[in-house]
Amino acid sequence: MEDLRSNILAYIHKHETCSSTELCKEMNVEHQKIVGALNSILAFGEIISAQPEVTSRLELTDEGRQVADHGSHEAVLFASVPAGDGAPQSELMKSVPNAKIGFSKALANRWIRLDKSAPGGPRVYRQVESVSDRIRHCLQMVAALSLDSLTAEERAELKKRKLVQEGRVTVYRVAKGPAFTLTLAKEETELTAEMLATGVWQTLTFKAYNFKALGQQPDCGHLHPLLKVRAEFRQIFLEMGFQEMPTNRYVESSFWNFDALFQPQQHPARDAHDTFFLTEPAACRLDAEQADGYLARVKAVHSNGGYGSIGYNYDWKESEAQKNILRTHTTAVSARMLYQLAQQPQFQPTKYFSIDRVFRNESLDATHLAEFHQIEGLVADYNLNLCHLMGIIREFFHKLGIRRLRFKPAYNPYTEPSMEIFSYHEGLGKWVEIGNSGVFRPEMLLPMGLPESVSVIAWGLSLERPTMIKYGINNIRDLIGPKVDLKMICDS
Repeated sequence: MEDLRSNILAYIHKHETCSSTELCKEMNVEHQKIVGALNSILAFGEIISAQPEVTSRLELTDEGRQVADHGSHEAVLFASVPAGDGAPQSELMKSVPNAKIGFSKALANRWIRLDKSAPGGPRVYRQVESVSDRIRHCLQMVAALSLDSLTAEERAELKKRKLVQEGRVTVYRVAKGPAFTLTLAKEETELTAEMLATGVWQTLTFKAYNFKALGQQPDCGHLHPLLKVRAEFRQIFLEMGFQEMPTNRYVESSFWNFDALFQPQQHPARDAHDTFFLTEPAACRLDAEQADGYLARVKAVHSNGGYGSIGYNYDWKESEAQKNILRTHTTAVSARMLYQLAQQPQFQPTKYFSIDRVFRNESLDATHLAEFHQIEGLVADYNLNLCHLMGIIREFFHKLGIRRLRFKPAYNPYTEPSMEIFSYHEGLGKWVEIGNSGVFRPEMLLPMGLPESVSVIAWGLSLERPTMIKYGINNIRDLIGPKVDLKMICDS
């Protein structure tokens, strides 16, 4: 770069004025490198002036740049054919890039010949000793903007092969500046105590102050939009009298994640395609659950039924329940808390909530991740029913500012009845699913030891979905940027 800048200054000193294309021809350098050198000289001050002029010129395509660097396809194929013995056509077609085009052009140029009757199949031989790669030379002239020596036929051929295309090129008219010099000295940006003490500052050139330059913005942190909404959810739960459940157990046993929730061991959600299974340790012991007979009661209700249920009628295996997984929902935490509630000497009505990460073995794409945040709330009390569930859900979302709600019947292994929750999204102009809910089944609650008259209503939702509903399209776009496909996110 330094030599190129010196040569440019010497040329300008001799000719007073010139264009960047003239410099390309004189230096035999690509135009982009000349422009880079000119910009570098301009950074030193008013040594030169450069006025841009936009013109229509030929420019290289991606394939054209490759040919300009490595040679035309026909020249590359010719070089791959050994002199004398030649090479099998099939081998050339496999080993040489763009062999089909290269073979056709080299054959048309009479650079090679094809012997179809050769032993072992068609064989390619050189027909000349050496070749001149005119295509590459023409492309190099295009790169240097030396287009005067290109004939009309050559231009047409390059366009036909899509090695060049019409483009707009900025050419600079360069002249001497008020502070023109043949030597470039770096301007000092700081006056030091040493410069003042030695007096060397008098011989140095200092860079002028730019009083219009903006100051550097100080670094500052802020909460992520999801953290803001999470704090709002938590406050709403606390205002409604809920207690937060401990959610620091990311690794969970299949027993608490599935079996305790009356989810059969053959359920598709327990497949490796949907759940992350641990390899070390792959299993855990269920001694505490076995000590008071809870494990046996869960096995019995799965295998043979009970509490008014016929169960699933299969051979329940403890080895499946012992498998360690990354929890797929925070309902595993709810199950543990309900079990602890059942162990109290006297039942006390309780309201619990949790907000934390869960993990699903999803194929990652624009709308799915391997983890997301789940919000869950539950109420355990006497004689609760579906009306109580719908009422508390409406109150919960009203506090969040979401008022247009709908409920749709659904199926969950551990709740009956079950409902999906929908909210109308003003930005999208349609109803969007934001959660699931239901009344926990007796097959789940009674083996824990809860009284028969106690019902548990619960609902769960992803933290990300109601965030989109609450803020709407315009506000959330301001938070996460204009290039995000919000419709695709909400549809997911």
